[in-house]
Formats: sequence, structure tokens, C-alpha cells
Amino acid sequence: MYGETSIEKTVAIKAALQTDWSLREQYNLLVAAQQNLEKVTLAPRKQAIDFIMNYASKQVKECTEQ
Repeated sequence: MYGETSIEKTVAIKAALQTDWSLREQYNLLVAAQQNLEKVTLAPRKQAIDFIMNYASKQVKECTEQ
């Protein structure tokens, strides 16, 4: 589902899904549930970015003044 397994494990899983119908049914339920999940987009607050940028500019000034 997420591409987290090695090639060998992926091949073994696909083979098991072909022969074990109970496993295949559970897998299909998981795939359906995954598709129903909302896509979440995360972004830092502007305040956090401003803090980081201010900190970085202070560090640059300290390095160039020496």
C-alpha cells in the first residue's frame, strides 16, 4: 500500500494475496479505507518562519562581524 517493503517481501505479499482470499478481502478493505482518508497538507505558521529567519539573520551577522 505504501511501498515500504523490500522487493522480495512485496513479491511474497502479492503471491499471498493471489491465493488467500481472506487476506485479499482484508487488503481491499484497507485500500478502500486509505482512499477515503483526507489528504492533509501541513505548513508552518508565519510566526515560526519569521522566528527562524530572524534567528538565521542574527547568526549571519555574528559570523560576518568577527
